[in-house]
Amino acid sequence: MSFASIRIVTDDLDGLVAFYEQVTGQQAERPAPVFAQFSGPGATLAIASTATVAMLGGALAPATNRSVFLEFEVADVDGDFAALQLGSDDVVLEPTTMPWGNRSALVRDPDGNVVNLFSKPTADQG
Repeated sequence: MSFASIRIVTDDLDGLVAFYEQVTGQQAERPAPVFAQFSGPGATLAIASTATVAMLGGALAPATNRSVFLEFEVADVDGDFAALQLGSDDVVLEPTTMPWGNRSALVRDPDGNVVNLFSKPTADQG
């Protein structure tokens, strides 16, 4: 089996795409007006309008995630965090060095999903 992607279903496709374009530093691929994706090493992040899952009878509801967060390894947690210019309601955890050594900042995307921007400790930090 090969892990393919994580898909976020949303009522605000353009808002979510703009947020993740800023987080990833890349422009989303938009093969259809109701769908966008960010492809990179490791996995694909897909973002889809609720119109793409209408046939599932409400099995998916946008902006209701309270158990999963998305993680992006970045070179500069503090700089990337500052560049997002988030309001206080969108910050879950300011840049912090975790007990296991990672530098991490947790923020909310426009749908309220938690996003972890993290970097691993470098050899000279150990």
